[in-house]
Amino acid sequence: MSNIKYTVLLWLSISSSLLVLLVQLVQWKLVEILTPFVMPVVYLAVYGFFLAVLIMTLIDLIRRRNWKAIGIQAAAIVLLFTVPFNQIVLEMDFNMNKSERLEVVAQVQDGSLQPNVMHNSSLIRLPEEYSSLSNGGGEIVVEKHEDDYSVLFFTFRGILDGFSGFVYSNKKPETNAFGGDFKEVERMAEDWYFVTSY
Repeated sequence: MSNIKYTVLLWLSISSSLLVLLVQLVQWKLVEILTPFVMPVVYLAVYGFFLAVLIMTLIDLIRRRNWKAIGIQAAAIVLLFTVPFNQIVLEMDFNMNKSERLEVVAQVQDGSLQPNVMHNSSLIRLPEEYSSLSNGGGEIVVEKHEDDYSVLFFTFRGILDGFSGFVYSNKKPETNAFGGDFKEVERMAEDWYFVTSY
């Protein structure tokens, strides 16, 4: 009977660890699907499950000196604190979608894409084939400075003025560009920056 319990505990530690790592990897897509209001419930459920299993594995370690289950969860904890999941996901998103985003920028520059959202003269709702390039509704924000355009593609479109995204601009975006208050401006490539406002 104790072997069956240990096997169940081992599988619980594997599944809870994989679930936590998976949520870290796809959290921004989940926010896009579930909204920032529902996401805390998901975090609570996933991390609560992980914590409950961690407590069970600690009890099992004390009682039976079984190290496998706690070892799996310890490895997950180490990965959570050492692997830059956000950075990996952002770089993948940037590299995989860069050419399509450049197509959108070219259409903004040649005038074939123009502001089309009634309540905001700098918003463009992207055509269906490009809507996945900007999270939070498939819209981009365009600012014109003389003959140059700056274009913001959202990676996270939060509540009020909190957002992050990729900006195409021939110069580093200013702190208050796009109505934001940038806490982070990181150069991704020539004419491309990642910005965070909150």
